[in-house]
Amino acid sequence: MADTINMKTVLSHADVSRRQFIKTSSLLAAGTAVAPYAITSHAAPDDPIRVALIGCGSRGMGAVQNVLTAGPNIKLVALGDLFPDRMIAARAQLEKMGSGPSQGNTWAPGSVTKSLQGMNLKIADEFCFTGFDAYRKVLAIPEVNYVILATPPHFRSIHLKAVIEAGKHAFVEKPVAVDPTGVRSVLASGELAKQKGLGILAGTQRRHQANYVETMKRIHDGALGTLTSARAYWNQGTMWMKDRKPEWSDLEWQLRNWMYFTWLSGDHIVEQHLHNIDVINWAMKEHPISALGLGGRQVRTGPEYGNIYDHFAVEFEYKSGLRLQSFSRQMDNCSNAIGEVVVGTKGSSTVNVGVIKGENAWRYAGKAGNPYDDEHVDFVNSIRAGQPLNEAQAIAESNLTAIMGREATYSGQLVDWDSAMESKLDLSPKAYTFGPMAVPPVAMPGQYKFIVD
Repeated sequence: MADTINMKTVLSHADVSRRQFIKTSSLLAAGTAVAPYAITSHAAPDDPIRVALIGCGSRGMGAVQNVLTAGPNIKLVALGDLFPDRMIAARAQLEKMGSGPSQGNTWAPGSVTKSLQGMNLKIADEFCFTGFDAYRKVLAIPEVNYVILATPPHFRSIHLKAVIEAGKHAFVEKPVAVDPTGVRSVLASGELAKQKGLGILAGTQRRHQANYVETMKRIHDGALGTLTSARAYWNQGTMWMKDRKPEWSDLEWQLRNWMYFTWLSGDHIVEQHLHNIDVINWAMKEHPISALGLGGRQVRTGPEYGNIYDHFAVEFEYKSGLRLQSFSRQMDNCSNAIGEVVVGTKGSSTVNVGVIKGENAWRYAGKAGNPYDDEHVDFVNSIRAGQPLNEAQAIAESNLTAIMGREATYSGQLVDWDSAMESKLDLSPKAYTFGPMAVPPVAMPGQYKFIVD
């Protein structure tokens, strides 16, 4: 196995400052011409899609399966991850997925084959990279033209910038940023992508889910009349947590349990509840102007849970005066709810189940589909048509909405949109070093200050 997946190699790249991290990715991109396989300006239903995965965890591996069954002539060619053991596990899983005789993996329009059996999913050593600079090595491969970004959320805005500068299309999981600094970077990447004719697909798959799409069309066509209020929920039980191993440094422990650290995940209102917030922004065709929230850390109080909260309740206000009541919680043995409700002068809609009640009553009766597949089908088709989707602005605005809710809750103060967008808050560590790294204290409302200047 190549030395790129040796822990010594990982550690040799470990002591990197954020400034160096971004600078080296920009230098790489500046010296990387648009790949010969880039597809930006012509329509061809079988143009080659050459996929690279950066971030080999469960979501990244799921996205690989989704894109490989999204059309013909799609191939996985490269992998990148910080940790060697994750790389080894990913390669073994991929080989298992592709092993055995073909199950008829012939693709036809309107039919997405789920099985990957019979596909060549053995990735050569020279196309597998680990370490903090793994993404740069992946982007230097000319054949790659479709990059999946599924690292912990903190890194996504940095990696997205490098992908677009390197002339490649990007699927970036949500959230795309954990702070306003990252959001502004994503907006800039979106503008650069437009100039280069490149696509950016966000992991807000509800925007590609049939029942959501059809319901939203009716809302936008006036089925509910003037929108007057909205509710959004992501209330569920506790999530995974990995016990710390004695050999893990502070940084490694935090990276392997990234969900529980605000600098890595953005907290669960950003990492998870963003989905529901995005649906309301979609319905409103705009972002809110302010947020005021309550929340805290009542059940997950041990140090193993980092510094995030376990519940949020936020009121967002939009320009029209509409108020969104937003609830997110990760606690066991409580009432659960995941979904969105929009109310107007002519009725109401439970958007997540595709139902409208009132003057224009309606219920979605079509096929459910798999939005995780459908988003990649839509993206591949748009690329091959020479009109690649660009969801950078929509996801950036929804991402900042969630951050605004988090900061309002952490501080106990009303936070307005302009202050959030202009905030200099940057949660990045001073250096990416496998060594001591203190966990910031849990935010205390009335004491925590939202950074603006």
